[in-house]
Amino acid sequence: MGPVTVVIGEKGGTQPPAPRASWHLRANAIVVAWIALTIAAALSPGVLPAPRWLVIHVFLLGAVTTAIVIWSEHFAAALLRVGASGRRWSITRLVALNAATIAVLYGVAAGPWPVAAAGAAAVVGVVVWHAAVLAGMLKRALPGPFRHVIGWYLAAAGALTVGGALGGLLAAHVGNGPMHERLHAAHAETNLFGWVALTVLGTLFTLWPTVLRTRLSPLTRRCSRLALRLAVAGLGLTLPGLLLGLRWVAVAGLTVYLAAAAVALAPVVETLRRRRPHTGAAWTLGAAVAWFGIALITDLVVVATHSADDLPAALEPLLPLVLAGFAAQVLLGSLMHLLPAVLGGGPVRFKQNAALLERGWPYRLAAANLGVPLVALPVPERVGLLGWVLVLTPAVAFVALAVTALVRARHPRGRVSPVPLGVVVGCLLTTAAVAVAVSGGAGPARLEVVPGVRRTVEVTLAAMRIRPAVISAPSGTVLTLRVTNADAQRHDLRLSTGDHTPMLGPGETAVVKLAPLAGTVDGSCTVAGHQAAGMTMRIVPAPAAASAEPAETGHAAMGRSGTRTGGRGTTLDPGAPMSPGWKPYDAALKPAAGGEEHRVEIRVEETDLEVAPGVHQRMWTFDGSVPGPTLRGKVGDVFVVTFVNGGTIGHGIDFHAGAVAPDGPMRTIDPGQRLTYRFRADRAGAWLYHCSTMPMSLHIANGMYGAVVIDPPDLPTVDREFVLVQGELYLGQPGQDDLGSRILEGRPDGWMFNGTAAGYDHVPLTATAGERVRIWVVAAGPGSGTAFHLVGVPFDTVYKEGAYLLKRGDPGGAQVLDLAPAQGGFAELVFPEAGHYPFVDHTMPRAEAGAHGLFAVSAP
Repeated sequence: MGPVTVVIGEKGGTQPPAPRASWHLRANAIVVAWIALTIAAALSPGVLPAPRWLVIHVFLLGAVTTAIVIWSEHFAAALLRVGASGRRWSITRLVALNAATIAVLYGVAAGPWPVAAAGAAAVVGVVVWHAAVLAGMLKRALPGPFRHVIGWYLAAAGALTVGGALGGLLAAHVGNGPMHERLHAAHAETNLFGWVALTVLGTLFTLWPTVLRTRLSPLTRRCSRLALRLAVAGLGLTLPGLLLGLRWVAVAGLTVYLAAAAVALAPVVETLRRRRPHTGAAWTLGAAVAWFGIALITDLVVVATHSADDLPAALEPLLPLVLAGFAAQVLLGSLMHLLPAVLGGGPVRFKQNAALLERGWPYRLAAANLGVPLVALPVPERVGLLGWVLVLTPAVAFVALAVTALVRARHPRGRVSPVPLGVVVGCLLTTAAVAVAVSGGAGPARLEVVPGVRRTVEVTLAAMRIRPAVISAPSGTVLTLRVTNADAQRHDLRLSTGDHTPMLGPGETAVVKLAPLAGTVDGSCTVAGHQAAGMTMRIVPAPAAASAEPAETGHAAMGRSGTRTGGRGTTLDPGAPMSPGWKPYDAALKPAAGGEEHRVEIRVEETDLEVAPGVHQRMWTFDGSVPGPTLRGKVGDVFVVTFVNGGTIGHGIDFHAGAVAPDGPMRTIDPGQRLTYRFRADRAGAWLYHCSTMPMSLHIANGMYGAVVIDPPDLPTVDREFVLVQGELYLGQPGQDDLGSRILEGRPDGWMFNGTAAGYDHVPLTATAGERVRIWVVAAGPGSGTAFHLVGVPFDTVYKEGAYLLKRGDPGGAQVLDLAPAQGGFAELVFPEAGHYPFVDHTMPRAEAGAHGLFAVSAP
């Protein structure tokens, strides 16, 4: 039996598209648009409501379902050699399907649940209509060798009818607790392995040899019929097994389905023995089939080892395999092969479009398939982010190439403008920039729920925070919390209503459905110490939202989009992202300048600074930074400092490194005035300087401090030197009623190294393994010192308050450099290997409130 080839268009050179090709051009433009929207949704996790659900359904319900409806009708007409339904009716079905899809997306993500349920019903109705059209074609067709393929399409439509109905029940929040989990599992399995996989397996019988440009396998017809019977039987067992919580019935069903897949793929393997893949489309489809097998086996293992109630959470890691590994690559591989044919324009244009769509395919294929395991496996957050970059970049490239091909088909005689590609890439990059600018990393801290009877909210547990930390909803709203543990350790969520999740491992998800909201509901993680560390949340009726904060004190309500002004109602989240454009204080310490006299000018400036991730506060500063500029010299050097008050109130300055009578140089000067402060550094050490105006505690607490480093005689050279000044952080503006009392009582909101809580977590200090590093540390207070500690490496040299406590070559080591307020010193070490080394104030409550950072150490 010869190869199956579908040709659309006219012979000859470059020609306008024929009417049928023109129809496919417009129809497939919709598919490409849905793919672009999927990418945009994936790049906007902090902007969209229910972002994870949206990404899945924009892709599967928008791109994949639209493509299935378009191409299954086209293949049925071509294989059965009967006329397709009237173009007007095809357009009507396509419009209805996309309108229904939009209704589902809007209804679940932003609107009332009846809209989503009605949309789901409409999707089912369109697919039933589509199945009736296919059945009519089959009835009209003469006996032929390809009738068996249509059976797969009809079975797939039946699966979507069931899966869509289950989706409608989920949208309507039918069922509570375990029943909701079972509906969710059955909905996912039926749609993925029924609607999507059955369509793909049926299509591969003819598409695969066509892509390889070889004849059909002699096994095709026999394997197709047997596999279809087994697949339908397997799904028929799996679905009730999941719904009724009968695990081993579901396992039996999936085992039968796995056998069906093996039989269906036998012709694919046989064809491969005769013809190796030689195009990007063929390799992409082959990779998709491989991931399908991996996903199916993984699914069987997960179902066999978890109860039905725990399945949705346990199946979470499976979704990237099915979506990115299987479904996305099937869709992209198919479009790479089919679009050049349906775009028309003759053989010349066909070759041009085929070459365009396959441009760089080996790199795209490698990136996508390297990324899939990184997004599926429990890896560190940064590795997972790299996985998503690898998965999404080929998709962005395909969208850009497909848009170019579509425009070329519409304007065959004109030069293809780079504008379409630029528009697509620009829109996606803009979306990414907006997402980064306004997202709070793992989610917003405060979420205001749109009024509606039932709402679903995505809740994330990560970095000792619950996001959103505050949920505002109208009274009477029935909330469903979809709780995901995005951390590397186990967490749970228990609410004051008694509702709770199970203990969730990394990457696991659970659903909690609440009674209609009648009052404030508090929640927290029950793992020992996690609540005190800030893992709290609060759900409040809408009128009370403005003043609501999480139930526990500490640092719970953080990570919100945008920036905040420091104040008593603001709390800290060291794990939240820094604002775009933020740069840390440069901690690298330069060698002392030559000469024995150093002339500098230090100016008081009132500056808005980011003092913690996402938290901005107006600080009193020396030269616009906290700490002020670091001065360095040698014993005996003279410093001549011109001090200028550019602030709005009186300020002074006090250098601990010099011996002078305070009366003159340390006096307070008014705004606009200046003085000269001259001192000789007769003693070595790491010294504090600060504002000398009373109350000094207030001025220091608001950022008016810095360091002076005077090298000890014969100080050995090292590879790198850094200076870290630790200070307390008090949120609020001077003059605020309780700020002074909090400073006097020593109750800061956080602690900072070099002016930003946890700043060096986000932009780590850098070094190379094997280098000797010296870290100068000064404790600015005003009320607390530091127990400076570097995780992973003991200090082999410690210098404190003008004297060595430990020198190189000594047999001992040190674990902390302990400093009281206003003390200073340095510690030295050698990083043994590449990696990330945290540094902290080992007074752990301070470390957990911002006194920590990282060294990123590279290999030599």
